Amino acid sequence: MTQEIQTTQETQVDLFSDVVRDTSDLAFERKLWTGGLIHVAGVDEAGRGCLAGPVVAAAVILPQEVRIEGVTDSKLLSEGRRTELASMVKETALAWSVASCSPGEIDELNILWASMEAMRRAIEGLAVSAEHVLIDGNTSIPNLGISSNAIIKGDSRSHTIAAASILAKTHRDTLMKALHVEYPVYGWITNVGYPTTAHYEALRKHGVTDHHRRTFRLS
Repeated sequence: MTQEIQTTQETQVDLFSDVVRDTSDLAFERKLWTGGLIHVAGVDEAGRGCLAGPVVAAAVILPQEVRIEGVTDSKLLSEGRRTELASMVKETALAWSVASCSPGEIDELNILWASMEAMRRAIEGLAVSAEHVLIDGNTSIPNLGISSNAIIKGDSRSHTIAAASILAKTHRDTLMKALHVEYPVYGWITNVGYPTTAHYEALRKHGVTDHHRRTFRLS
């Protein structure tokens, strides 16, 4: 992958110029719905800053004007609440999908490209084709083939992105806790692969696993 990732969204300024005055977390979606785009997907990733495990992305399409009480940026929720809401999102959504890029792919592509690829896979995995994609962050997904906009702090500004953030986080945490059974010394049951003092200490004592990202600072 040699093309430059686009980090500015000129179309976003024009399309959503009036949304900045609307504080609703469905404001972006409503703008698109009223413009005739019914199947609006939100996409977000989890695990970008971890030392171990995949980067996981989720994509969600919700019915028009449907809000799920309690859905917000997954980082603001307790583990138990995220689990409850993940089930509600799956039951409510018109379509949802989770995808990932492995540690090996992260090392090969770099974490930014791997995050973009995981999001692309999640979008392509939706059972209902998205007509527009709202992406958390300031980076567009290259060659997506669907109109899209990146939204800075989208997981706290877009209800659909927030729903995706919950699915990505809960799915990834479940994966890492399952790996903890095989590799208990790294503390993945609690740190889920993120850099902590205990995680670094375990790396010094026991070395790296196949699940660690070799291109990340591991000491």
